[in-house]
Amino acid sequence: MYANASGGGAPVKKVTAPEVRARKGSGPALAMVTAYDFTMARLVDEAGVDLILVGDSLGMVVQGLGNTLPVTLDEIAYHTRAVARASARAHVVADLPFLSYQVSPAQAVESAGKLVKEGAAESVKLEGGEDFAEHVARIVRAGVPVMGHVGLMPQSVHALGGFKVQGRGDDAARKVLADARAIEEAGAYAIVLEAIPPDVAAEVTRTVGVPTIGIGAGALCDGQVLVCTDLLGMSRGHAPRFAKRYAELGDAIVAATRRYVDEVRTGAFPAPEQTYKPNRADESGPRVSEQGKVVALRH
Repeated sequence: MYANASGGGAPVKKVTAPEVRARKGSGPALAMVTAYDFTMARLVDEAGVDLILVGDSLGMVVQGLGNTLPVTLDEIAYHTRAVARASARAHVVADLPFLSYQVSPAQAVESAGKLVKEGAAESVKLEGGEDFAEHVARIVRAGVPVMGHVGLMPQSVHALGGFKVQGRGDDAARKVLADARAIEEAGAYAIVLEAIPPDVAAEVTRTVGVPTIGIGAGALCDGQVLVCTDLLGMSRGHAPRFAKRYAELGDAIVAATRRYVDEVRTGAFPAPEQTYKPNRADESGPRVSEQGKVVALRH
C-alpha cells in the first residue's frame, strides 16, 4: 500500500507483475500508457492506467530523434526515476534500450538490475523473440519481472527496412507466434504485440498463457498501449494508423501560450491577483504605460 501521489486521499494498492499476469482470461483489459516525466506520470496514474511504460520511444517523443536507437540506459534510468516518484498505483515498466541487453544474457541481467536499482523500475521490457529467450530467463531468475515485445520491433528498424507491419503471410505469422511462445516459456509475465494483423494477434493471444498488450494489433489482445502524446493529441506531423487522439492538447497548449505571450506584451499579465503585496503599506506600486512598460516607481 502506498500513499496517493497527489498527497491526499486513501492509500492505493500498487499493481504488480503477478497481478498483471493474473488478468489473463479474467479481465478487465489492461490499459498501458507511456510517460517520461513526473507530471505526465502523475496525471495518467490518477486516471487509472494499469501500467506506465517508460519507453525508449522517448528518443522520438522527448528528444526529437528519428528512431529509438540512440537512447541510452542512463537516459531510461533517469526518466524512470521521475515516473516512479509519481506512480501511486500503476506498475512502472522500463524499456531496455538498443544494445543494453543484446550482447549477452549477463549484460541483460546487469542492465535490468540497473533500471531497478537506479531507476526504481518494477519490471523491464525488451524486444525480441526466440533469439533472446535465454536473456529473458536469466533476468527473471535474477528476480526482475520481464515484459516481452514481438512483431514490429523498433530497435530492428534498419533490419526490417522501416517501421513496417510484421506477421503478414503464413511464415511471418508463424514466426511471431514462435517468438511469443519462446518469451512466455522463458518467464515473461506479459507480451507487447506491435503492428501485426489482428488475426495473428488474436491467435497469439489465444495461444500464450500470459496477457498480450497490443499496439496496432487489433482489439482481441488482453490490453492496449498508446504513447501519451499520441493519446492526448500533442504530436505533430505523421501519426501512426493505430494512434487514437482522445484530446487535442497540442492545439490547446499553443492557444494558451499565445494568450500568455499577448498578455505579457500588453501588460495584462501579471495582474494584481498574480502580484504580492507591496513591501511598504503606503506603496502603490510602479506606474505602467499603456504599452505595459514601467515608467516610474511611486514612493
